[in-house]
Amino acid sequence: MSLVIHLLGRPRVDSTRGEPYRFRSRKSWALLAYLLLAERPPSRAQLAGLLFAEADDPLGALRWSLAEIRRVVCDGGSIDSDPVVLTLPPSTTVDVDIVMHGRWDAAAAMPGLGAPLLDGAGVRGAAGFESWLLAMQRHVAAASEAILHEAALATMSQGDFAAAVTHAARAAAMSPYDENHHALLIRLYRLAGDDAAAEAQFATCTEMLRRDLDATPGPVVHEAMRETRHGTVPPMSDIASIDAIVEAGAAAVSAGAVDAGVLSLRNAVRLADAAGAPGLRVRSRLVLADALVHSVGGLDEDGLAHLHAADEIALAEGDNKSVAHARSEIGYVDFLRARYDRAERWLGQALRLADGSPSMVAKAQTYLGSVASDRGDYRQAVSLLVDAQRNAQHAGDLRREAFVLSMLGRVSLLRGELAKAAEHLLASIELAERDHWLAILPWPQALLGETRLRAGEIDDGATMLEQSFARACQLGDPCWEGMSARGLAIVADIHGEPSRAFDGLADARRRCRRLADPYVWLDAYILDAQCELGRRHDHPDVTTWTDTLRELASRTGMKEMTVRSLLHSAALGRENDAEAATLLAADLDNPILTAG
Repeated sequence: MSLVIHLLGRPRVDSTRGEPYRFRSRKSWALLAYLLLAERPPSRAQLAGLLFAEADDPLGALRWSLAEIRRVVCDGGSIDSDPVVLTLPPSTTVDVDIVMHGRWDAAAAMPGLGAPLLDGAGVRGAAGFESWLLAMQRHVAAASEAILHEAALATMSQGDFAAAVTHAARAAAMSPYDENHHALLIRLYRLAGDDAAAEAQFATCTEMLRRDLDATPGPVVHEAMRETRHGTVPPMSDIASIDAIVEAGAAAVSAGAVDAGVLSLRNAVRLADAAGAPGLRVRSRLVLADALVHSVGGLDEDGLAHLHAADEIALAEGDNKSVAHARSEIGYVDFLRARYDRAERWLGQALRLADGSPSMVAKAQTYLGSVASDRGDYRQAVSLLVDAQRNAQHAGDLRREAFVLSMLGRVSLLRGELAKAAEHLLASIELAERDHWLAILPWPQALLGETRLRAGEIDDGATMLEQSFARACQLGDPCWEGMSARGLAIVADIHGEPSRAFDGLADARRRCRRLADPYVWLDAYILDAQCELGRRHDHPDVTTWTDTLRELASRTGMKEMTVRSLLHSAALGRENDAEAATLLAADLDNPILTAG
């Protein structure tokens, strides 16, 4: 028997063997969804308290709903034990699982994609479950949006512009203020030769941002308007000449002449396409994408388009090394955007295709460890990052090792292990300086500055943060500026200047979000500081900040930030949030949270 469990939209179960059992209670749907989506099997007492606390016999009511679920999965599946373990029949499909963890083409075909989780199946008298459901609805909505965006990029790389436009338009409808969605639509229209549609989309985006946000489109939207129409053929060049252009473009980017280097690399892509040279088509796109993602602010979306195209070409050629490269970088962009489920999928594939290359394995492990750290899974983060450091050392990649050490330092800082944090961060700074990698320095410096503030070394911490901020501003890096500005705002509060501290935190958020490609975790981290200071100084906006943090954290799956938002909310007097924070914190390996 084959089962399909639909949790998106109005929940239902389809079966290849006639009409399946229909649940008689909404709470049975709620229980099934919780069992399918919970990170670990819950105890019967937890489930009874979560869903049936108001019943005369909570455990008896739980048994009745478990019996309903058992009637659905009885042929090849089971539901038993304490904690409760749900085993589905082997050929069962769950639409939410496909959307969150499956291939983009399978997920895009799900009939409920984009619909709310358990739409219309809310339950009464279960405040804890309602809180969990709201968080999961946000998270699943973000996963649906990410799938649609990924599907648009993938079908674009296959030349199916009509399908790509459909996917991209649906993603833009789900998140209308995301400039990356508008940029992708504009790029698709330009590639298909529909300049009128591209101009109309640009006008729509411009007017909406002006009217609703008092903002203007960023570089990613303007770059999309400059996309070359599909079918334009440049003058032919021989393979050696194109290869030389790629080398020159990469060298220019490395030397700091980013605009000139990117222009050369864009030309190399067009020439490689005209020459029909698969290897150069892949290589030119990978080098260009690396420049757009890592060297040019605000053009990650453009880089993603080239990465998906390179992946498609390399896959057809059986070039696993290039496929691994492309997928590790796609995973990196998804990491920055807090699309962690998709990032883990891409990076896991890159790791499997790396074929033991220490450099490529180190890259994938670094990004996977960073994803785990952002989510609050610190045991997994440390394990991956330690392995990444070992592989980076084996590959002789000082820059990779410096970044790994900075992320290990961040984990230690967040867990309150200040001596260990300082050790990692000082080592990161030393390696970056040894390799003349000045672009990364503001990040470990800002983390080290905060470490020293927490250790009571206020003057040293402030000096380090000032150095970090000055370097970040010189580089023009929004993320590094935001991180160091956050630390300087904390310094202002320590010095008894709360007004300057609040202004500094507002400025930090503006800086880190000024381009279409912010590091989303950092935005949450700054929000957390706003909430903390807002509570202590009774700021009128603290409730808004707390709600914003909670929505962002639950949408993206940042578990520690979700706990922090609940703790802030509980301190503001909201019922049930302290208990919810305690339950969630128990799953996190952070003594600061479990102690507080």
